[in-house]
Amino acid sequence: MLLAGVAIVFGLALLIWSADRFIEGAAVTARHFGMSPLLIGMLIIGFGTSAPEMVVSAFAAAQGNPGLALGNAFGSNTANIGMVLGITALIAPITVQSNVLRREMPILIAVTLLAGWVVYDGFVSGWNALILLAVFFAVMGWSIKQGLNGEDALGLETEADLSTRDMPIARAMMWLFVGLFLLIASSRLLVWGAVDIAEAFGVSDLVIGLTVVAIGTSLPELASAIAAIRKNEHDLALGNIIGSNLFNTLAVVGIAGAIHPFAVAPEVLTRDYLVMGLLTLAVLVFAFRVKKAKRPGRINRLEGGVLLVAYLGYLAWVVFANNAPI
Repeated sequence: MLLAGVAIVFGLALLIWSADRFIEGAAVTARHFGMSPLLIGMLIIGFGTSAPEMVVSAFAAAQGNPGLALGNAFGSNTANIGMVLGITALIAPITVQSNVLRREMPILIAVTLLAGWVVYDGFVSGWNALILLAVFFAVMGWSIKQGLNGEDALGLETEADLSTRDMPIARAMMWLFVGLFLLIASSRLLVWGAVDIAEAFGVSDLVIGLTVVAIGTSLPELASAIAAIRKNEHDLALGNIIGSNLFNTLAVVGIAGAIHPFAVAPEVLTRDYLVMGLLTLAVLVFAFRVKKAKRPGRINRLEGGVLLVAYLGYLAWVVFANNAPI
């Protein structure tokens, strides 16, 4: 039990550190080979911060713990909005300038509805997984096409961010591969510790995935968002969250279902998916509602506080509904 707790703490710390090295190496390598800053912001940084969720969920599904895989994906989406955006907006209101984000947010809403359809019958089949993965690649293709059409505020902010990550290409590629290796190793350690703790306390792996693991794997997004907002790169902060949630919903759940189709607990639809969907809709309302004089949208401190309080209330719901000693 003590060993499992140490495994979770050490696994999470190594996971966060290796994810940062992996993203930095990938971003600098992509820039060296001529990828546009906008595409790096959308694909490498945005989706790259979901690498922990992807690897953790893949191992969980492969080891026969699908609740941990689904809980990690949906729980991370909820944490990204409630915890990450909530805390970030409390530090400084998030202003939205990017047209790319305005086009991607409705896609996230549609993808969230698709996820509801997938879990509605209580089972994620192999066909469901293939549909999610097909939509993921379609969204990626659309994003690449949009990114090649011209400059955007997100691209300009990514260019500024990349200018602070200057390193030789050999070093960047080293961190790319070392980061990936450590991501895999730390994920296996984290999954083992989480499953052992769940069994010891008699709670489901779904609860562990929704709480401890989801919060832990969302810490890279939190670190990236706070760093971006301090550099006045507001679109990059929100873009990371939108990209991460798209990746979690489509690729993370899709990969887990492709590895091992699994049953979905009833409370996932009536509690976890419902809260995830409502928080996603709240971001659309807060950040992209029509403003007077065509001013950019923003998530202010009050709205950030609402997101954070809603997330804390959700965590309390999950823990006390399952008598989980977390």
